[in-house]
Amino acid sequence: MHRKVKLHLSNTAGLNLFTAYGDGYVAVNHQKHEKNLILLPESLIEAWTTASVDTLQESDMQQLLGLGVEVILLGTGRRLRFPAGPLMRPFAPAGIGLEVMDLQAACRTYNILAAEGRKVAAALLFD
Repeated sequence: MHRKVKLHLSNTAGLNLFTAYGDGYVAVNHQKHEKNLILLPESLIEAWTTASVDTLQESDMQQLLGLGVEVILLGTGRRLRFPAGPLMRPFAPAGIGLEVMDLQAACRTYNILAAEGRKVAAALLFD
């Protein structure tokens, strides 16, 4: 069963946050998005990639490496699915945490970390 979920946080003025998610979409600051994106507390990158987890390329991951954040939450759609191992290897030596989770968990975790003032990015792949 898929349902619409609204997320509520306080004391987060000026931050980009997920305000809802549902089957095939997320809302960022109440604006609906249905395609892959990268969200940072101060910016939104809408044209990140057209790839799925299975078709991610090194160039997609290189863009993530260059975001200047401490933690990247890779949301892989409705289910948790891991990208190919070689695509994930460059993050630890660069001092960047790469956490792979389903899209809903990535939205919730991103909001918590962004509200704490962490340098975080959510990179979302829709099914």
